[in-house]
This record gives sequence, structure tokens and C-alpha cells, in this order.
Amino acid sequence: MDLQYRPVSAAAKQLLTDGHQNPEMAAILVGIAADGVAPRTENTDGEYEDIGGLTVTHRFVDAPGESETIRWHFVEAGVGAPLVLMHGIPQSWHMWAPILPELAKHFRCIAMDLKGYGQSHKERGDFRHEGVAEQVMALLDTLGIDRFNLFSHDRGTVQADFIAAGHANRVIRWVRGSQHLVHFHPDLSPQEHLFSRVETRGILQDPVMVIDRMYRWLCKYPIPRAQVERAVQEFARPGVGLAVERYFQSSSFRKDWIDRRTRLLPNWTAPMLILQGAEEPPMPVENYEGLEEFLPNAQVELVDGGHFYVEENPSGTLKKVIPFLTAA
Repeated sequence: MDLQYRPVSAAAKQLLTDGHQNPEMAAILVGIAADGVAPRTENTDGEYEDIGGLTVTHRFVDAPGESETIRWHFVEAGVGAPLVLMHGIPQSWHMWAPILPELAKHFRCIAMDLKGYGQSHKERGDFRHEGVAEQVMALLDTLGIDRFNLFSHDRGTVQADFIAAGHANRVIRWVRGSQHLVHFHPDLSPQEHLFSRVETRGILQDPVMVIDRMYRWLCKYPIPRAQVERAVQEFARPGVGLAVERYFQSSSFRKDWIDRRTRLLPNWTAPMLILQGAEEPPMPVENYEGLEEFLPNAQVELVDGGHFYVEENPSGTLKKVIPFLTAA
């Protein structure tokens, strides 16, 4: 495959540089920084929580790692075919809260804290996306889940890429959200340098600052304050910042892109919905045009929103996702 970078258009460069700077979102972030956010207590296995009228169950399950046992945290709700939900940075299982009540009407939803995030395992070990993808599969094996639907977002999608390629016969349908795909340019991944350089890597140890920077830059529409506060609480759990940094030390956006183009993309056989925000600063919509040449069975849909469209525009997200996931 041709591994030439696609030039970034002037319009995309402008959005990448300026971000959205939504005034309502900015006001929420300023308020959170001024008021602070109280720490959140640890959950226990079997504990219930109400999410928009839906009762979810917190689960803690041990599963094999590459050389140790990994303790995973996830919440579960609903009945039907399994739907595994994989979030990105700087989030947790709770990013799915705005759409979980509707998804749980159709599926057995398993919204996980990725390794290193929230209440999942944070000890040293294999933090390559490929390695962690296999650890996720070990969790599903432990749960007795053979075939499943998949909805991934942001850095969770990088792990889902490996799952969908290495275990194609087990993925029923896949919503692939908010990640680079066929076309890429290094200018589109400034966060990689922010989170890995010695001079700036400390930002990952300041949950309010991480979320302020990312939400202020990437949100076209405001996210409710309670949802943002929960994101801060989950990223503030002990050890998260150091664990998340290991991902950025273990790989690069360029390597992720090369892996897709040379190893993974040809093995994606599950029906696939490529879901992007219509205005995601680091992911120009033109990079998702003409993908039928590479993925003839995939469809591309845009949600009115920025990078965090699940939380910015839950109803718009569901309008794209539910028909695809429930199709015969």
C-alpha cells in the first residue's frame, strides 16, 4: 500500500489550531477548575448505579494478562447479544452513560474501563495496543462471550482495530469511532507529543487540566457539567495518569497507521460503520471520503458534533448507531 501522508487542508489546519472553544463548554470547564471536584469512592463488585433511569451493575473480573492476572472493571446492563463498548482518552466507561439506556434495550452492554483507566488494572506490563487487545479478548473468554458487537471510540478504537483483525470471526458488527484510518499526517496528532515529551508529560497527572484542554479544544457542543465532573473523577483515580502515559511510550500514531494499512485493514470482515464527528479538529472529514476502495463493505456516517459526539449529541449518535447495530 502507498504510505504517503495526505496533506492537511487549510480549513482542517485552522480547526486543528483553533479548536472549537465553545463558550458554554469553556464556562463549564472554568467552573470545574475553580470549584474543584471531590474524589469518587471505589465501587464494589455487584454494586448498582442508576444511569438515566437505567440500573447498571459494576463488575470486577480477573482475567489472564501477558504474564500476570489483570483486574478489569466494567459495568453491565441489558439483555441480548453482547455489545462491548471501548472508550478513549481521557474517559472511562462513563462516557457511554448518555446512550447506555437506549443501547441496553437491544443489547447486553459491557462498558469497560480500558486497561490503565478508571478502576481497571494500572500496574506495569504490556501497554502496546496490540497486547492489550489480546488481554481484552482474554476477559471476554473469561466471561464466556464468544461472538459480540463492538463500539469503539478514539484510543479504544486502536485496540478494537487489532481485535477486529485478529478475531474477525467473533465480531458481529463494529461501530468504529473517531480514529485515523487510511489517511494520516503527523500534524493531526499533536497530543502524542504533549503526553510523551519530558517537558509536558506531567499534564497527565492533572486530571482537570487534561480534560480542560481536550474538551475545550475538541467539543463543538457543550457536555453537561455532571458528565464532565465524572470524567475528571474517573481520570483522577490513583495511577491513571502514569498508566495512560505507558500507551504513548509504547507506540505512536504513525505506527498505528502503518499497522492498519499493512496488517489490519485487509482482515476486517465484520459489517462496519465508520462513525466520525462532522467537525473533529484532528480528523478532517475529507480523510474519510472514498474509503470504498479500501473497505467496500463499510459505511461512513457523520454525527453533528466534535470529537466527543457521544456526549455532545447523544440523540444524533443513536440515530446512526441503532439502525446499523440492529440490522438483520
